Amino acid sequence: MTTTAAEQAAEGQRPEGIGGAARAYIDKLRGGDFGSLPAVLGLAALVILFGSLKGDRFLSSFNFANLLGQGAMIIVIAMGLIFVLLLGEIDLAAGVTAGMCAAVLGVTMTEHGWPMPLALGACILTGIVVGLAQGVLVANFGIPSFVVTLATFLAFQGVLLLIIGEGGTIGIRDDTILAIQNDNLPVWSGWILAAVIAGGYAGLTLMRRRSRITAGLATEAFTVWLAKTGFLVAVVAVVTFFLNEERSRRPEITSIKGIPWVLPLILVLFVGLTFLLTRTSFGRHVYAVGGNAEAARRAGISVARIKVICFVACSTLAAVAGILFASRDNSISPSTGGSTTLLLAVGAAVIGGTSLFGGKGRIIDAIIGGLVVAVIQNGLPLVTEQAGIQYAVTGGVLLIAASVDALSRRKSVTG
Repeated sequence: MTTTAAEQAAEGQRPEGIGGAARAYIDKLRGGDFGSLPAVLGLAALVILFGSLKGDRFLSSFNFANLLGQGAMIIVIAMGLIFVLLLGEIDLAAGVTAGMCAAVLGVTMTEHGWPMPLALGACILTGIVVGLAQGVLVANFGIPSFVVTLATFLAFQGVLLLIIGEGGTIGIRDDTILAIQNDNLPVWSGWILAAVIAGGYAGLTLMRRRSRITAGLATEAFTVWLAKTGFLVAVVAVVTFFLNEERSRRPEITSIKGIPWVLPLILVLFVGLTFLLTRTSFGRHVYAVGGNAEAARRAGISVARIKVICFVACSTLAAVAGILFASRDNSISPSTGGSTTLLLAVGAAVIGGTSLFGGKGRIIDAIIGGLVVAVIQNGLPLVTEQAGIQYAVTGGVLLIAASVDALSRRKSVTG
């Protein structure tokens, strides 16, 4: 039985359906709000390019799993950077903070024999203290975040050298830590995880849709909800199937299949942080401060407190990334978290759609942008061994993303 537009409107539902949703999205793009679309299109183009040139290696399940592990640290650091970028601030020390926190983990657990939970607590606490100190200097003393975090970037590199020693390394031997980046879920549990993700999304969005209809609020048509849910289910099923394939070159000796443990960790962080920014008063205050700090202050929002918490969140997530570094490399060295780590993380956030000017960004931007960076870093070495080309392409993609951000802001202001 077909529902008329009048009946849909009476239910508080937009009657346009998929066609209307598509037209609304096009109008949104015309208004300058591109969101993550450029990053998604760029990601698809890169996958097609590398797949056509080196399909036998790039599109293999082994390389796909390796790509996820390779980009996990950048994605987590980018998630933290989104908190400070939403305020129009920057944290130049996020990369070396990850390295320093990882060094604390290594020293306490390997050299001093602390139990793994206590060593993890020390690692995370270090990140919290770092963020608290930086946030207070920026929010309460009024020192620009660029200056504060540049100073801590230099200082933490020195601290990392003092902890580890020049040219030294600290090995990580704890099986639980190593499993995060090197082990996989059993095949059956991977399918259970996929069912939980798909079912959870469908259930929560359906409940939200019904509550909006009950409250008389406009909501998307049922066909739009069905299309979104079906697309998510298809993506989750394909990824799970792909990762559950045998990846070992010698399966008779060692079998490698299943979803890497790091993927559920990224999903937990994504869901939790997205809820924090979109469903809590704190999240609304973050966007308000990033949009207009003076207006937020006049509305009764403690701007200084919000800034401090955002810097704490950034450094705490950097500490989590430090744990991932320790797990993937099986050791900590003075170069952990250094080199281009910060630049790639900032690039991931901006490429994904987060604005450098504040007030615009989502946690999913870190994942999409991180995947773009990971695909470039993973795919280009298969095509060319020249590191210069890899850096040039990554820089070019970041410049394009920043240009799109600037143009979209100008277009939204001028109408």
